[in-house]
Amino acid sequence: MGPPYWTQTLLKQKHQFFVALLCLVDSLIISGAALGAWAIRRSMVERTWPEDLASWLRESMVLLAVPLVLFLIYGFGLYRPRRDKGFFHESSQILKAGLGGTVGLIVLMWAMGPELTGGWVFRERVAVGGAMLDAGQIQVGAFGVLLSTLLLIERLAFRFALRAIRRRGWNLRHVAVIGTGRLGRIACRTLDRNSWTGIHVAYFISHHERALPKATCVERPVLGGLADLERIFEHNKPDAVYLAVPTARAALIPPLLKRLERFAVDVRIIPDVPPRYLPQSMSVSELEGMPILSVRECPLYGLGGVAKRVVDILGALAALAVFGVPMAIIAMLVRSGSDGPAIFKQRRVSLGGEEFDIYKFRTMYHAEDEQANGWTRRDDPRITRIGRWLRRTSLDELPQLFNVLSGEMSLVGPRPERPELIARFRDDWRGYMLRQHVKAGITGWAQVNGLRGDTSLKKRLQHDLFYIRHWSLGFDLKILWLTLFRGFVHRNAH
Repeated sequence: MGPPYWTQTLLKQKHQFFVALLCLVDSLIISGAALGAWAIRRSMVERTWPEDLASWLRESMVLLAVPLVLFLIYGFGLYRPRRDKGFFHESSQILKAGLGGTVGLIVLMWAMGPELTGGWVFRERVAVGGAMLDAGQIQVGAFGVLLSTLLLIERLAFRFALRAIRRRGWNLRHVAVIGTGRLGRIACRTLDRNSWTGIHVAYFISHHERALPKATCVERPVLGGLADLERIFEHNKPDAVYLAVPTARAALIPPLLKRLERFAVDVRIIPDVPPRYLPQSMSVSELEGMPILSVRECPLYGLGGVAKRVVDILGALAALAVFGVPMAIIAMLVRSGSDGPAIFKQRRVSLGGEEFDIYKFRTMYHAEDEQANGWTRRDDPRITRIGRWLRRTSLDELPQLFNVLSGEMSLVGPRPERPELIARFRDDWRGYMLRQHVKAGITGWAQVNGLRGDTSLKKRLQHDLFYIRHWSLGFDLKILWLTLFRGFVHRNAH
């Protein structure tokens, strides 16, 4: 069986911690390569050492090399979770990043001049392997070799460490395989042989409508057939789903994908065809010759998710510093205007279907009204005088900054919905559950485009899906900037 849901959520949150740790280690590796190359050059050419730290930093080019190579490592997808990628693929990407970093430094040296980068104003050359090289050539060449070698050793050590951890049953990703035929058995055995991936097949679902009671496949339980899909996922939600449906029943895949849209899980297809026949527009990976087609996954895996979290924390702290005193005044006004608490809590849903308590300033006479009905109409008699002003200016949302700091929400993302509304909408609106592939946000693309209050749910969903499909850190910063002008006071806010 899959792990408890809270365990799955914890693993997803821990992933960003591992990426941040890997990014830190990469920074140290790059710095070590830059300083090591500079030391080689100094010992071979000048044979003297500068006494001030500024010369060390300038000549070793650490401050240029670290951001440049980190950007290349990110660009080559080395911070994305690819458990089904082998070390050969990763090493080729590392070598590309190392070569790109070396070429990038050469370009920077040419553009900025030796006085600003390395200080190589002399023409002395030394013999290296029969070739006469100057200081710049020695340092840049040594940097390229050291960088690629150290990064390869680091990533190999990281893989060995992960293998040891996963061998003990930690850091596993529990998946469900839909398909109990030949393809499903091949998928399970292939994943079992490659235990270093940390992908563990928890159970099977038959590709027939029904399955025999207590049936098994590759020593895993078959919890039911396609008719039981929703029931199985409600009680045994996996981290990901692998579709291993045989070609004879390929017509089942489109309706299956539509049904899986109701659940916030990653979906991958193992097609029963050679990779050369697959559509070129989809993301295809391969594990020991077994093609895996990725049709949907969270866009915030890797360094992007870490950067978004950093922006959330810094932005929330800055907002609390600015709005801290006004929030205290608002709390006193709410308490003095009517009986009841200043802040009320309501259950909402965020990343991966996780429920949490959202905080808002109370805007109605009774907190029970706020908790029971999140939708209001204009001139609603239940809204207090101060509450009407808070809603019109969106200041009632300010306590959600604490939700952001706790990691339950983000500054930018789709607005969180109540669990009962999601249970209704996920059947009525195709793609609605894709909103849960990112954290819910205080503001979002739909909000800055005026889709608030009593506006079209279809248009809001379209804007949310556009945001998820085109997410980037720059897009988040753009939305935050637009929020300053469009996100507070709006005619649709009530």
